[in-house]
Amino acid sequence: MFQDMTKKMNESIEPFKELVNIQTRMLEDLTRQQMECTKSCINATLAQTKQLQQCKSANDLLVLQQSYAQELEDTLKEASDENLKSLHDARDEIEKITKDAFNAFASE
Repeated sequence: MFQDMTKKMNESIEPFKELVNIQTRMLEDLTRQQMECTKSCINATLAQTKQLQQCKSANDLLVLQQSYAQELEDTLKEASDENLKSLHDARDEIEKITKDAFNAFASE
């Protein structure tokens, strides 16, 4: 009897374990993506700083700043898209687990 109860308890807690695993993977993905984004922004800033020395006119500086701003915008947009994808993927997995748990509960 105790073994049956333990088995039922383990089965009932399994969806919660899976939810924790999904959230852990999502947070790992988001952290990795944010680190890559930060690294890319730092590299762009360093490259822009080096190129500042080569500017000979205000127009050169303006073109350099526009290029720098565009590069940062592209980097941030890409990071945002990747973050949203990770969040949507996690949401979809969580919805599936929830639906399966409710279906299993309803069939009992």
